[in-house]
Amino acid sequence: MKYSLFILLLTFSSYAATVIAEDTVPDPQTLINEMSQAGRDLNYDGVFVYRQGNQIETMRIIHKSGDDGIYERLVSLTGHAREVIRDKDEVRCYYPDNKSVVVEKSRTGELISTYIPNPVQSISEFYNFENAGSERVAGKDAWVVNVRPKDKYRYGYQLWIDKQTSLLLKSELKNQLGITLEQIQFAQINVLDHVDESLLKPGVSANDYTWYNNATKSNNTAEINNKKWQATWMPAGFSMSEHATQAIATSAMPVKHIVYTDGLATVSIFVEKNDQQPDQYTGSVNIGGVNTYATHLDGYQITAVGEVPKATVKQMADSVKSFH
Repeated sequence: MKYSLFILLLTFSSYAATVIAEDTVPDPQTLINEMSQAGRDLNYDGVFVYRQGNQIETMRIIHKSGDDGIYERLVSLTGHAREVIRDKDEVRCYYPDNKSVVVEKSRTGELISTYIPNPVQSISEFYNFENAGSERVAGKDAWVVNVRPKDKYRYGYQLWIDKQTSLLLKSELKNQLGITLEQIQFAQINVLDHVDESLLKPGVSANDYTWYNNATKSNNTAEINNKKWQATWMPAGFSMSEHATQAIATSAMPVKHIVYTDGLATVSIFVEKNDQQPDQYTGSVNIGGVNTYATHLDGYQITAVGEVPKATVKQMADSVKSFH
């Protein structure tokens, strides 16, 4: 009996050692780099739940990586019907309820995942990275990685990365107190060798829809282009990544769009001619992790929007100046 127990303990110890060896925790920055690569290079079809504040939605995403760029289709499965189609450098948003399509320029990162630059070491001056164990998500084993900001001007992230494919299975945006502001979590996800073209086509015929093209420059840009606009304050590490004048579907006037980023967090600043009462267009709005702050300067509406704390968007909007 004692001999049998000894054999049993020896076998269990050997098994435990094997499990520990197999689960040797990788470097968190290496994990994130592999996640970024997998998110771009792999083809997949998945269903996820998106929670922003008190709003919860279920969506399906089909992702295809081609030699000429990224193709994606995002379909709402709950709430109002809508689809988003990403075709390389263009994004089309279909709204069947009001029979409209909005065309936008595609920006860095996929439609849903937290964009992490590769290599992630480029933002290590502003964020700390640490392992937080492992869990199961969508029936898959995942590493958990914390991304913590080093100052009060940005939010943190918690990422669940598939041990087998390195795909992002779950992400949470967290404030300075560790409270989750937004969450994306896959319920199922399948890696595909090939994505059929039909899966990337909209599920509606938009022949009789009204199209709004925000990806093209407005024909009425002379006045706003006479001024050069920029934020004179931003958190350390932020820099301008995009600067353009464009039309907006909801506005008859051209809008100056300026994007600032530290490589992870992004703030968009919109400048629009507005001679209405300033008090009607100032103040802040919060939805989940997205903060918006609007102010008025010399007949122009200035709005800052970003997944950063309210103080960040306010200080950046208030610092915007025009230069001839």
